[in-house]
Amino acid sequence: MDLATKERFKWKFYRLTVMLNVIILLVAIAVIALLRAPEEYRLPAFLLLVSFAAFFSVYFWRQYQSTREWLHNQE
Repeated sequence: MDLATKERFKWKFYRLTVMLNVIILLVAIAVIALLRAPEEYRLPAFLLLVSFAAFFSVYFWRQYQSTREWLHNQE
């Protein structure tokens, strides 16, 4: 792998790592919201955060598959 390809992979990996951390953070905040939010906001906040996490999970998985395929083609 040449230097430019390594640099591109580094940034792809960094992006995937940040996206995965956002997903984990959204799920954790959703659980906290379910347990600690005021009664009238508890369920809507939980559902909103979980739906965002689900959306980002699907997007993450597509980006992961794309990056994996790109990396396989670089070998």
